[in-house]
Amino acid sequence: MTSCKILRKLSRGDVVTQRVTIPEGFNLFQIRDRLEARGVTAAGAFMHHASDPGFLTGLGIDALTAEGYLFPDTYRFPEGSDARDVIAAMHRRMKSVMKEMPASVAGLDLHGILTLASLIEKEARIPSERRRIASVFHNRLKLRMKLDCDPTVRYAVKRFTGPIRVSDLNSDSPYNTYRRAGLPPTPICSPGRESIVAALYPEQSSYLFFVAKNDGSHHFSRTLSEHNRAVLLYQR
Repeated sequence: MTSCKILRKLSRGDVVTQRVTIPEGFNLFQIRDRLEARGVTAAGAFMHHASDPGFLTGLGIDALTAEGYLFPDTYRFPEGSDARDVIAAMHRRMKSVMKEMPASVAGLDLHGILTLASLIEKEARIPSERRRIASVFHNRLKLRMKLDCDPTVRYAVKRFTGPIRVSDLNSDSPYNTYRRAGLPPTPICSPGRESIVAALYPEQSSYLFFVAKNDGSHHFSRTLSEHNRAVLLYQR
């Protein structure tokens, strides 16, 4: 349904709207499924326009897809909306949020900030750890170390649940940060405000490693030997 048709229907009061919440950390595939399940827009149309170079350029998105450029929030959309209107609305929200952000001290452009923030979003389970996780990634980038970020591997193989397999770690994908140095080519999800702030303002630390504990938190290490001991302790 076009925007003009929706406006005419709204003026007559005969348009049904849906309240849709897009959680922090959702990727395009999850957003697609959530929107279609609520009757907002068709999955195929959403994915088509989310990767259409001409449409993205018109929105000011200089990236391969809209991944990471759609802000996770609660929206109200008319049923049967044009996917372009939905994507544009979510991107406008992201632009609004980014305008509120302080100037970056991270030395990354917008695409780099959103990409790094998406990694932080997927790794952090405890909000207070976001800036420390960000510091690990920043430190590794400065040293040109591979990021070794598990969520990028999941994104590479497009399997977002279950254990990571050895074959996944060996996948020859630009998103596999166990094999490729630097940030992946795009964000891997829609980061929330706090993860963006963490990417912009990481904690000042010398940590280079972290491993998940059994309570959702992480153990942070400065050396590989310390990290290996932590892995043996927490990943039995």
